[in-house]
Order: sequence, then structure tokens, then C-alpha cells
Amino acid sequence: MTALLLRPAAARTKARKAAGGAWLHRICLGFAALVVLVALVAPWLAPHDPNAVDFGASLANPTPHLPLGGDISGRDTLSRLIVGARTSLLGPLGVVVLSTLLGVVIGVTAAWRGGWVDALLSRTSELLLAFPGLLLAMLLVSLYGRGLIAPMVALSLAYTPFVSRLARGLALSEVGKPYLAAYRVQGFSGAWICVRHLVPNIAPVVLAQSTVNFGYALLDLAALSFLGLGVPPLTPDWGAMINDGQSAILDGAPLSALAPCLAVILTVVAFNVVGERFADRVSGRAA
Repeated sequence: MTALLLRPAAARTKARKAAGGAWLHRICLGFAALVVLVALVAPWLAPHDPNAVDFGASLANPTPHLPLGGDISGRDTLSRLIVGARTSLLGPLGVVVLSTLLGVVIGVTAAWRGGWVDALLSRTSELLLAFPGLLLAMLLVSLYGRGLIAPMVALSLAYTPFVSRLARGLALSEVGKPYLAAYRVQGFSGAWICVRHLVPNIAPVVLAQSTVNFGYALLDLAALSFLGLGVPPLTPDWGAMINDGQSAILDGAPLSALAPCLAVILTVVAFNVVGERFADRVSGRAA
């Protein structure tokens, strides 16, 4: 009798949680889409030149002319925030695309070939996991100089083992299924089977993980820019803006640092929520 009474309450609680999760997902999806749209139209959306220096507006408070005030050099914080969305999203996009492509190729090859090939690729992935991504990025920046390419390549190599292990596990669950054996019997090559059938079947889960990785890559690249190891100084970037504006916090103009900091936090959270929701839908756990 007690179980019968509790079951509707439990069902209602589950429904409320599902509804709350759905609303959170919609908000985060909308915010992520808005950030991407702003990055695409940034040059036309920015109200001022993001690199225009005006020492008369140094550490200026928000005004109708400068909605988020000015930084220490008098540059418009809002314009730099809008234009900085381009580099802040382009770097993580490159990391996710490159690491996903490499990870899927390595993971599927290891699962399909098996034996010593699987052992070699798996041990190589474990070796790469031993190198912290930020440390590897610092090493490449010291060798090739500042810019977006060196940190992007370094973080791509650091993220590849995570994708390859996921792809390998998913591929192993597919390799023994009858539909792949049927294609083998018909004489199709292993590469054709993997590209046409195996990879598309594991792609949704891999893409869900890549969406989550996008947020982490954005955070890592922002940290490198904050340390002065990212884009050149005049290039608007959220991490570099935080570094430039940290001294202004004590001078009574915190928006030049807090605005890009808030942009990084909200964007990372939005992409993580969207990625996790996508993963739940793929696995059938979400309504």
C-alpha cells in the first residue's frame, strides 16, 4: 500500500527534474547559439574599433557610449568582448575537430585490427595521457612562439587519447555484430565498412563527448592566453582580456576583467550542459 502511495510522488518528482533539466538545456543551448552567432557577425556587431586606444577613457565607468566601460588603455570593453569571441571559439573548435578526427581514426583502427596494433595504439594513447595538455602547450609555444596554432595543436594531442579510448570502446561493441560480419562475407574492405557503417554508428556518442570537450578546450586556451602564451597582445581574446584587466579591479574598474571572465564561465557551462544532455539523449536516459 505504501509503495502504491509513493509511486505517484516519485513519478512527479522525476517529471519535475526532467522538466527542470529540459529548461536548463534550452537556456544553455540558446546561450551557446547566441555566442556562436556573435562570433560570426562580430566585426559588424562591435560598436567601436576593439583596438582603438583612447587614454582619456582609461578605466572609464560604463556610459551609453561605452556600455561596459574602458580598459586601462581606454579601449571599449564591449567591442573587445564581442570581437574576442571569434578567437575564443575558433581555438577550441580547432582542438575539438582535430582531436576528434585523430581519436576516431586511432580508436576505430585499434578495435578493428586488434592484436599488436591494438596494443601499440592503446599504449601510445596511455603515454600521451601522462603529458598534461597545458604543459605540452607551453613547450610548443616556447619552441614556435606565441599564437593560436601551437596551443591548438598541443591541446589537440592532449585531447586525442580521451576520444580514442571512447571510440575504441564503442567500436569494440560493434565489431562483433552480425551486420559487420555480413559486409565482410560480401568482400567489402575493412576501411569501407568502418567509414560507411562503423563510424556513423558510434558518431553520436563521440560528438556528444566532443561538445563537452569544446568547453574544456575553451577554458584551457583562455588560461594560456591569461598566462601570455596565447594570441598576440593586440588580438582581442577573452583570456588575454582577463589578464589585461586584473590590475583594473583594484582601481575601481572591474568590468574590463569581470566581463570576459563571466563570458568564459557561462560559455563553458553552456557547452557542457548541451553536451551532457546530448549524451543522455543518445544513451536514452533523457526524455
